[in-house]
Amino acid sequence: MSNYVILVDKNDDVVGTEEKYLCHLPSGKLHRAFTTCIFNNKNELLLTKRSNTKMLWSNCWDGTIASHPKNSENYTIAAERRMQEELGVTCKLEYLFKFEYHIQYENIGSENEMCGVLIGKLEKQINYNKNEISKIMWADINRLNHELKTNIKAYCPWMIVALYLLFFSRINYGNIADKWNKLEFKRTLEESINYYFPNKNNWRFVE
Repeated sequence: MSNYVILVDKNDDVVGTEEKYLCHLPSGKLHRAFTTCIFNNKNELLLTKRSNTKMLWSNCWDGTIASHPKNSENYTIAAERRMQEELGVTCKLEYLFKFEYHIQYENIGSENEMCGVLIGKLEKQINYNKNEISKIMWADINRLNHELKTNIKAYCPWMIVALYLLFFSRINYGNIADKWNKLEFKRTLEESINYYFPNKNNWRFVE
């Protein structure tokens, strides 16, 4: 089932499975996905650049890991598996919340996902999978704020929504949130969300 994803309804209840490629065509089908935000002891965020083989948002900067659960996995188990596959390391991941979003990518396809968000801390040596990731970058708030202001097209939209909800919703993840919860960065994320989602109905916080 590795080429299949889990189809869900608006409540994240399973309604079936479908081939991954078909779910990412322009019409899209709502399915489960996840994105992770991994930080180091300096509270820097690990960003990964998607390889040029990706169908959607190739060569764009993402959060640490983004993928899809398999049929027998919950969000946490899937993220831990994928972390090992993409980064060659593991760490404890905490599931926080999820959001739904739908966005077109040029005339190629779309993302229509119920996206779980997980967080963790890592201080291990990374040996990333070059078939999935072309580069990595540890970014602090100042660097990422500048990047989003000057080069928004180089960043994946789901990552921006995840960060906005992580730092500026009722969820608070200790000292990491304290370092990143800055008004200027909040405004930058809001501007970035408005760039990708001019129709505010195309994304929503779920739980």
